[in-house]
Amino acid sequence: MSRINVVYWSQTGNTEEMAEAIGKGITQAGGEAVVSEVSAISPDALKDEKVFALGCPAMGAEVLEEAEMEPFVEAVESFAAGKKIALFGSYGWGDGEWMRDWVDRMQNAGAEIVNGEGLICQEAPDDEVLAVCEELGKQLV
Repeated sequence: MSRINVVYWSQTGNTEEMAEAIGKGITQAGGEAVVSEVSAISPDALKDEKVFALGCPAMGAEVLEEAEMEPFVEAVESFAAGKKIALFGSYGWGDGEWMRDWVDRMQNAGAEIVNGEGLICQEAPDDEVLAVCEELGKQLV
């Protein structure tokens, strides 16, 4: 069975809801989903993993959350080469620049981004977005 980590940071619960749906998709496809808040896991836990998902909403001027998620992502960049990573998150305004920047960072670090782009959702995910999240989870298995 494939064990796949889904690590996220969420302020309002929107990105957490997306993470849970991705985890559900992993389970539906026969994998074992480990859905964790970024504060509950060390980047080292992902070093030997070939596949995982990272989620964070857009913050401030369309950037990653700076206290917990940004340092975590910086650490992951050091070993991202050859990894298959799904990126996801929600936003309240803007056009998704934070996600495009995040995808570029991880690709520049040598990661393969699932579907070539991050999965974004404006505000709270609806049933359609949650279904897309589940499909993303299935793709990771």
